[in-house]
Amino acid sequence: MKVIELTSVEEMMGTYDVLTELYPSLTQEEYANELAFMTQHNYTQVVVMENERCLGVSGVWIGNKLWCGKYLEIDNIIVSEKIRSKGVGKMIVDYLEEKAKTLGCNMMALDSYTTNFKAHKFFYNQGFSPKGFHFIHLLDKGKIR
Repeated sequence: MKVIELTSVEEMMGTYDVLTELYPSLTQEEYANELAFMTQHNYTQVVVMENERCLGVSGVWIGNKLWCGKYLEIDNIIVSEKIRSKGVGKMIVDYLEEKAKTLGCNMMALDSYTTNFKAHKFFYNQGFSPKGFHFIHLLDKGKIR
């Protein structure tokens, strides 16, 4: 297994099958359109590959906020259900932590649904802890995956 960074939409389209395990309603066309927009705004992906097969994927943003300065935001960590609990998620987090340090980030951040208890346990084990609430105000419920 090896960790690879993806920067182009074409490369990222190869993660579609793993991504749809979390977002089954996402079409390839929607995914391509979302990626085309996001890659213009500093979005990349990190994947774990084995024999040309994507086992896990995470979106990555580098940002800056007044309260914390430069940070790395993890936008989903999705590991194929068939390979969970085999260290793929940890490989992604470890890789991103080194990337964040190399880029001079002060912290790493992520969002997790309040009902995703397995993910919470994983994130706690990786050194993450809740800092606050992420409030949302839905404007079009039909567009939320």
